[in-house]
Amino acid sequence: MARVVSLINLKGGVAKTTTTVALAETLAARFGKRVLVIDLDPQTNATVMLLGEARWKKLNENGYTLATLFQDALEPHDKRFNLEKTLQREVSDVQGAEKVDLLPSSLDLIDVQDKLASAPTGQFYSVTPIDLLRLAVKTKLDEYDLVLVDCPPNLGIITLNGLRISEGYLIPTVPDVLSTYGIPQIVKRVRNFSREIAEEITPLGIVITKFQANSTTHLNVSGNLRKENDPHVFDTVIRQADQIAAAAEFQSGRRTLKQKYGYGDLADRYVDLARELLKKLEIDE
Repeated sequence: MARVVSLINLKGGVAKTTTTVALAETLAARFGKRVLVIDLDPQTNATVMLLGEARWKKLNENGYTLATLFQDALEPHDKRFNLEKTLQREVSDVQGAEKVDLLPSSLDLIDVQDKLASAPTGQFYSVTPIDLLRLAVKTKLDEYDLVLVDCPPNLGIITLNGLRISEGYLIPTVPDVLSTYGIPQIVKRVRNFSREIAEEITPLGIVITKFQANSTTHLNVSGNLRKENDPHVFDTVIRQADQIAAAAEFQSGRRTLKQKYGYGDLADRYVDLARELLKKLEIDE
């Protein structure tokens, strides 16, 4: 059974999606893991990073995205979601990361989320809105070593769908006041949700991203996060780098991790982060 981890932060612009994709590609390319990325974020950035915009547009036009899964819940008599056609295999442009698959997102999720609270629950209340993803993908999870869920920057129903199938979650954050402000709320809300569904969802830790060593704020906030030690802060720090923006652009040809994430230490930091995550989950390298 796959180990499922969600990535979440209530603040945008914290490299949550880049961390998701970089971890997936690194786990596949350097550690030989079979990885599924589930893109629940309506911004679709993880999808475009892994597929390219042209391929995503075709999938979106045909309804082969996760938006269709949630739309079906609003129209239970018109089932259109097709898992086999929606699941995109070997999506990464990184050499050696052929074991990365994707369930793509759609901008349509923005409109769908607000309506999900009133979705029909099925006969005998057998289906709740937070169970839609779990019921749809449970037959596929055995194919993977790890599943990484890129959650929207909120704690709404779609995010809860991601957490529902997860054993733990990561919080990527820029070490500044605005980016870290919502962390206690995330931990509290997920803890309460975990109790409600009687399934443990562990805060695996905080990943410091876009770190600037010359920033007093970054140094102070990072230090405070480590002193608090709840949640745990990963040793690996992802520094601010121009190459991050370039990495988001999908290429038709294969490239190495270093070509994608830069010839400095950035690609190596993602290797370190992946290794820490594997150790945290007690998975052999």
